[in-house]
Amino acid sequence: MTIDNIDRRILAEIQGDIPVNPRPFKVLADKLDLDENEVITRIARLEEQGIIRRLAAVLRHRDAGYVVNAMVAWKVEPDRLDQVGESLAKFSAVSHCYDREVPLDFGYNLFSMIHARSQEELTALIQEMKKVTGISDYQVIPTIREFKKLSMKYF
Repeated sequence: MTIDNIDRRILAEIQGDIPVNPRPFKVLADKLDLDENEVITRIARLEEQGIIRRLAAVLRHRDAGYVVNAMVAWKVEPDRLDQVGESLAKFSAVSHCYDREVPLDFGYNLFSMIHARSQEELTALIQEMKKVTGISDYQVIPTIREFKKLSMKYF
């Protein structure tokens, strides 16, 4: 696993915000005086080598109109975690869905982050999730405030 100066320049650019553009890698390539295909190929190689673990869009949901957000903690039998988690993750309004080890007295072990445009929409989504999963024991933990959402900066 070796990276050269061109890789370093690409990495420096993609660790911040990538341009909102139909061809964001073309914009980056032009900025770096490179060919778009070379940028895409190099990023793919860096991912294959494990230098980049993940390259993904981060939705700033509040800016997109999703202003009512909540973590919903579900009490799910351990043998149903995968099935229920997959069902919840299929909802487009869910950005995160994962199981966690929790204190036994808490008991809610599957967590889903839900984004909605209104309280009514959030309530309807949770009711639909309850119906799809058959899980009726859950806690809604509303988002009160978001502190930051930043990309990592390595160099």
